[in-house]
Amino acid sequence: MKAFTKTKYGGPELLRLEEVEKPLVKDDHILVKVLANSANPADWHILRGKPFFARFTLGLLKPKDKIPGADFAGVVEEVGKNVQHFKIGDYVFGETLKGGAFAEFVCVPANVCARMPGGAGFPEMASVPVAGLTALQALITHGKLKEGESVLINGASGGVGHFTVQIAKAYGAMVTGVCSEKNADFVKSIGADYVISYDKENIHQHSEKYDLVIDTNGNLSHKDYKRMGRRGVMIGFTTMGHMMSVLLNKAFSKFPLTQFTAETNSNDLERLAYLIQSGQIKVHIEKTYSYKQIPDAISYIEGMRTRGKVAMLWKNVDNTNRIKS
Repeated sequence: MKAFTKTKYGGPELLRLEEVEKPLVKDDHILVKVLANSANPADWHILRGKPFFARFTLGLLKPKDKIPGADFAGVVEEVGKNVQHFKIGDYVFGETLKGGAFAEFVCVPANVCARMPGGAGFPEMASVPVAGLTALQALITHGKLKEGESVLINGASGGVGHFTVQIAKAYGAMVTGVCSEKNADFVKSIGADYVISYDKENIHQHSEKYDLVIDTNGNLSHKDYKRMGRRGVMIGFTTMGHMMSVLLNKAFSKFPLTQFTAETNSNDLERLAYLIQSGQIKVHIEKTYSYKQIPDAISYIEGMRTRGKVAMLWKNVDNTNRIKS
């Protein structure tokens, strides 16, 4: 099978498209024929081995896992003998932060996948797992969002941010999104009640109070969280120094601030599938690439200016799941 491989840390230009062995299905796993992927900031962090402490998991001197990639959507090719909830031919989506998704086939535990909702396309659903799970868990699992509460979302137009806005509205919140002026209309169109354009108003001096502050961009200080929020969830960070500063201040403060990494599970993926099927979430795909351009797709999102998501296709398949060639 074809797969992108990496043998050392560095930028996406180091990825090579090669022929590798097709993975064998394991007992609690499913083998998925990949039809679409999406790119995430985690992909380029993992490629570059940054932050450095991550290499104690990823491989100290060189990557442990040869094939990168997390998000995927495709068709079940084989099922392991202990798998009961999927069958050959099912349309599924999921993610594996251990890598392996930037390939024609990926073998993953069944509990990191869910069935695609009816009518949803492969590019659309490949764009959901990492960003959608992060948004859902930031709001509900860690943010403890309740109906009628107010939430400020810093970085509201990006991959995680545009899901966070829509999920917050689906759960009955009053949403204020922070984005650039050029993305203000987009953020309003996906449900934000109010928008703050950071290039017109300094968010670090904003004085309104919110029940929950979620930072997907990663540039809020601990003082920002305390000034604007009653509780906070930190998703992204701009530099290691920034993250350590926020977490150090957190250690000496009673302000309820959570920093987390999303955990994949079928229940949350199914919840996202329901929100998509019911029309409460619409996946915005800014750009679509061929699988041969996966390095270009990663380079594009590394610029941190993406509106919504970027998808990559292994087959020329549209969002109605018709293979066009």
